[in-house]
Amino acid sequence: MNTTRICLWSSPRNISTAIMYSFAQRLETIVFDEPLYAHYLRVTGVVHPGQEEILQSQENDGDKVVQQLMLGAFEKSVAFFKQMTHHLVQLDEAFLAHTKNIIFIRDPKQIISSYAQVRPDVNMQDIGIEKQWQLYNQLTENNFHCVVLDSNEILKAPEKVLTDLCIRLQIPFDKAMLQWPAGPKKEDGIWAKYWYDNVHKSTGFEMQKTSSRALPQYLEPLYNESNKYYDLLFQHSLKA
Repeated sequence: MNTTRICLWSSPRNISTAIMYSFAQRLETIVFDEPLYAHYLRVTGVVHPGQEEILQSQENDGDKVVQQLMLGAFEKSVAFFKQMTHHLVQLDEAFLAHTKNIIFIRDPKQIISSYAQVRPDVNMQDIGIEKQWQLYNQLTENNFHCVVLDSNEILKAPEKVLTDLCIRLQIPFDKAMLQWPAGPKKEDGIWAKYWYDNVHKSTGFEMQKTSSRALPQYLEPLYNESNKYYDLLFQHSLKA
């Protein structure tokens, strides 16, 4: 089957899991949760919650993941891969020519303040936004497919923004994408117990109370630096 392959290149502490749940409601779509996570942990040596479990639950060789999974054969017409942009390290990125690519951004103040609740020592690599800007330029310079999506714009008008996104992806919009059942999902990665508490309470796109969490003062320099990249990307994003 000719399958449309979609990579959501997200920042962490975004609503990327909600986007994955949204696409999972489409009958003709199969979804995958961060298939390059174990590869990222192996090649960087970064310590994350549940690290050993993650390394044991996934293929650790990112090139094998790309060739065997992301470029493999599917029985469904759409394959959706929820990805973290910072996982895109030490890989042959030629596969990006064969995927529809979504750069999924969020106000870095919200990302940083949320991420710091789990890992207080946050840096630019962790939040991935500089890498998102680099990836955007790489994709556009090579005339590869690329669309920029902002989580706050989705939350303002979910149906409109998702409809516009589907048009850009050249797939039909499905109203089923607007709602999903609460609780853990079969698609969740093994790390869900560390990161997915809030999204497991959701049944659709809604602003979380934690979105207004204050930014710790020691992280203001990181915010100021990352906000430059966010502003550049936001100019190109779909709007509500």
